[in-house]
Amino acid sequence: MDLAPTPNTEAYDTWQERRQRVVSALEENGLRYYRFGRILPQGTPEPEPGSAAHQPPPQSATPSKPRTVEELLEVVVKGLRRAMHPLTHRRKGVQPLSFGNEYDVQDLLHALLRPWIQDIRPEEFTPSYAGSSTRMDFLLPSHELVIETKIVRDRTHARKIGDELIIDIEHYRKHPDCKSLWCVVYDPDHLITNSPGLKSDLEGTRTSKDGEVHVRVFVL
Repeated sequence: MDLAPTPNTEAYDTWQERRQRVVSALEENGLRYYRFGRILPQGTPEPEPGSAAHQPPPQSATPSKPRTVEELLEVVVKGLRRAMHPLTHRRKGVQPLSFGNEYDVQDLLHALLRPWIQDIRPEEFTPSYAGSSTRMDFLLPSHELVIETKIVRDRTHARKIGDELIIDIEHYRKHPDCKSLWCVVYDPDHLITNSPGLKSDLEGTRTSKDGEVHVRVFVL
């Protein structure tokens, strides 16, 4: 991961592609890679340079507290799949939980956010767009932020996710309490073939005569 081949060679391009694949996989699971093979939860301060940089953090180290709601959400959202694991792989004789629809994912996300954020309003209606309105999954009015969750049901649905999110963005842009929109797409079967392209097409600040909203997209 740290020792790159000679630049501008085929070996270097292959190394860079494989390294980015590992980094992206870690980020999707709420982790981050540091030099010398250190893998730590996102939000953990970067290790100080020095001879001890490759050593694991002491067990008594105090976990870092998120400084902003965006930092908190990034840790929670990217760690959703890790949070699911102990619930889907429970001890013998105990009924495991499943995450087969959007409500399952929403309930877990809601439970993880409640200790941190006091005012979470689920299923509030958006203003009408193209003759219809929709229910936003979570509105955080104090932070002017909305979280929208999707679960990819099959290959046909995977091809329509982008169109669904575009419509959602138009709805949310008209809501007075929505300045940021976080779209969380749970794709357990890896049916979305180009998630980087989906993110690139939708992320950023979207502006129209109806308002402005900053969009972030996470494919888990």
